[in-house]
Amino acid sequence: MTAKELGTIIQKTRKAQGMTQPQLAMACGTGIRFIVDLEAGKETCQLGKALLVAQMLGLNIGVAGQQ
Repeated sequence: MTAKELGTIIQKTRKAQGMTQPQLAMACGTGIRFIVDLEAGKETCQLGKALLVAQMLGLNIGVAGQQ
């Protein structure tokens, strides 16, 4: 999965849940700029924060090939 693909999934899930970027940022304890960059697929976004956002949205991020 690329950073862009993750960003697209985050954005689609957020919108499906009726959340705005500011609402998601507040729920995750991050800044709005982070959410904007994450959804845009910025590759330098912090992984820990990105996983926190995914978890907040109820997404399960797994590793391919994991047994």
